[in-house]
Amino acid sequence: MHEIRKILAPVDFSKHSGYSHNELSGKKPRENGCFKDIEASKAEFEKLQNKGYVRYDDLPLETKNGRVIAVEVISTVFLVNDHKVIQCNIRDITRRKLMAATSQQAPPNGMERRALERRASPRMVSEQLEKKIEEHRQTESALLKALEEIKTLKDRLLIGSIYFHQEIKKKHKFDNIIGQSDGIKYVLYRAEQVAPTNATVLLLGETGTGKELIAAAIHNLSPRKERPLITVNCAALPPNLLESELFGREKGAFTGAETRQIGRFEIADGSTLCLDEIGELPLEMQAKLLRVIQHGTFERLGSSKTINVDVRIVATTNRNLEEEILHGRFRKDLYYRLNVFPITVPPLRQRTEDIPLMVQAFVERYSRKMGKQITSIPKETMQALQMYPWPGNVRELESIIERAVILCPGPGLQLAENLCIPSPSFSSDGGTLKEMERNLIMKALSETEWRIEGKDGAARILGLHPSTLRARMKKLGIERPASSSSD
Repeated sequence: MHEIRKILAPVDFSKHSGYSHNELSGKKPRENGCFKDIEASKAEFEKLQNKGYVRYDDLPLETKNGRVIAVEVISTVFLVNDHKVIQCNIRDITRRKLMAATSQQAPPNGMERRALERRASPRMVSEQLEKKIEEHRQTESALLKALEEIKTLKDRLLIGSIYFHQEIKKKHKFDNIIGQSDGIKYVLYRAEQVAPTNATVLLLGETGTGKELIAAAIHNLSPRKERPLITVNCAALPPNLLESELFGREKGAFTGAETRQIGRFEIADGSTLCLDEIGELPLEMQAKLLRVIQHGTFERLGSSKTINVDVRIVATTNRNLEEEILHGRFRKDLYYRLNVFPITVPPLRQRTEDIPLMVQAFVERYSRKMGKQITSIPKETMQALQMYPWPGNVRELESIIERAVILCPGPGLQLAENLCIPSPSFSSDGGTLKEMERNLIMKALSETEWRIEGKDGAARILGLHPSTLRARMKKLGIERPASSSSD
């Protein structure tokens, strides 16, 4: 901080005050003051330091011989050679003040009025300047707040746009829902009934039956169809990232959170959120999801600000949630909230009349993709496809057709492998059921390359919990070959 070293005073003032120029100039501020009261002098001097400019229209000043005169003082602070210097412009107004007193408060004439206006002008300018500064501060604060809101909306729009384009490019298992069976017709009838409402829908069915396509059909038939359907695979995300994925996070919410992220619930505001494989959701997240479904509110991870959203929930699962409740793996209150309008998608083995239509659609798709001309499907091939129980449902059917198209050498479709399930060997020791169970587990493990957990794991195909499948494998003496990789 610069120290004020001296005060400069006009030379012609010495003849009115009685002080010489040297007595007035070159001294420190505390040695010269316009007030007899030292505390008042200090206060005014502090004001001068803060503002850099002060004006006094009528100030009493004691001269060297003790006479008190009225002065007008304008003080300004300058920086000279890294030192602050005060310049005081002082004018004796004693005579003018006496003349004003003798006029007995007479109305000022034009000249005096102009003089008063000139004296009042700096004060008015200062007041107006302070007012303008305050208005500017308020405007700046409002603009910053508006910019923050615009940034939030821009982030939401950008993420929504990116997600929308990703959904457009996303590879669906088939372009439309294919089938003419009574089972699929009833599913679509139920979807059409519930689509115009905002009711929560729970889609049940085995893995690979096309539950996600039914969820998309419900959304496309709803009033929310103008916005994209947002899908979250609850089984594909680790528990420590699932919360930030669903509800978002603030910058610095946890180690590695270098930017703010908007969650899927915010992106889906005004649209539909499909929670795929809801049965895989951890219990801790189930409680938080229940609150959003009940009240439509949540907080981003690392924030205390409550966010309100209008989101329709469509949940899918291949688990028996009632059994999960009995085993303590799923909340009963969340189940009741989700089970407002349940729809069960039948497995492929219960609608075998739809298999020829699906096979034809898949053959055309992959033939076009691979540049092949497959024009016929032999009768015995179609019969084999319809006789097979399809534990992996439509997903397994599509994979087998794709593989057959790749390996097909001519215009007629030929399957690349035998679809028959090996018959269990019967023995007199009563081990039939045990051997059948072993064969089914071995087939599922072989198809999934010994993957137990996950969306395409053997546990999903068999409809078992991964821990239950491991326990059965141990009991039946099923061990992973040394060449297979571990989970």
